[in-house]
Amino acid sequence: MGHTQAEVVTIPVYMRAAVYRRYGPPEVVAVEDVLTPRPGPNDLLIRVRATTVSSADWRLRSFSMPRGFGRIGRLAFGIKGPRKPILGSELAGDVVAIGAAVTDFAVGDAVIAFTGTRFGAHAEYCRIAADGVVVHKPKHLGYQSAATLAFSGTTALDFFRRGALRSGQRVLINGASGAVGSAMLQVAVAAGAEVTAVCSGTNAALMRDLGATRVVDYTTTDFATEGMRYDLIADTVGNAPYPRARHALAPRGTLLAVLATLPAMLRAPWVGLTTQHRIVAGPAAERVDDLRTIVAMAAAGRFTPLIDCSYPLSEIVAAHARVESGRKRGSVVVMVNGER
Repeated sequence: MGHTQAEVVTIPVYMRAAVYRRYGPPEVVAVEDVLTPRPGPNDLLIRVRATTVSSADWRLRSFSMPRGFGRIGRLAFGIKGPRKPILGSELAGDVVAIGAAVTDFAVGDAVIAFTGTRFGAHAEYCRIAADGVVVHKPKHLGYQSAATLAFSGTTALDFFRRGALRSGQRVLINGASGAVGSAMLQVAVAAGAEVTAVCSGTNAALMRDLGATRVVDYTTTDFATEGMRYDLIADTVGNAPYPRARHALAPRGTLLAVLATLPAMLRAPWVGLTTQHRIVAGPAAERVDDLRTIVAMAAAGRFTPLIDCSYPLSEIVAAHARVESGRKRGSVVVMVNGER
């Protein structure tokens, strides 16, 4: 599992990292030399091979929060500027150092990790607790694909668990060609659901390849008024709140509001009390078991990470711009220390 003595990586004092000091456009991010973190007794230090720029990174960098979350976001992430200047919430890489109390990982292990709201993955090295959301990477799964699994996969599994996804249900995914949307599509198909994907017509064939039974081209058809009814509707875009989605919900149907405004989230319990419908909203849990599940699915060929494009760390600005364009399909990958 570990490196031989000749292969042990020398940990530099400084590392390259994508840093932002203020909220704004992609250009506020720059690659700088910063101190390399050192692991504590219960930590791993990972040499990052690949990471992603996710929608969470874009929203936090630009501070484009859903309505109602502006003040809360400033308090949580920094009032005058970002409290955590290195973004990136998912990665694949190699363990190069471990704390004295770590027993489940060894130097040289290839791993997949989800730092979540702690961020820090847009760097050559990342420190994470050994009992955090980190698992061993299957040998035949490349670093680039592995790096895309955590954010979208754990979000899909968490929302479907709370929404009680079952085999045979009719499920609609709004925004099915995005990173989270394509993950939700495949998780629902694997669970035995009949899935309708909402995306642009140019992505229809791809969605069918991933298992969608039907595809609705949002540029020509409004799923909410076409007359079909669904047991579960997953809104990953934020443009299908309950007042719109309810027209397409079956009796006792559930709206999975993956992206929702604060007012919509606050109204969710009232909807459950006064209608036959239910709304599942709020942040997804960060669970190591969910990461294990999605990694196992990918290793078995039951989940295919959808990758839009990849950039080297030196082109992090272009990666942010691609995500902000709203035209990506799946994940935007950032290669940090190269793939082997």
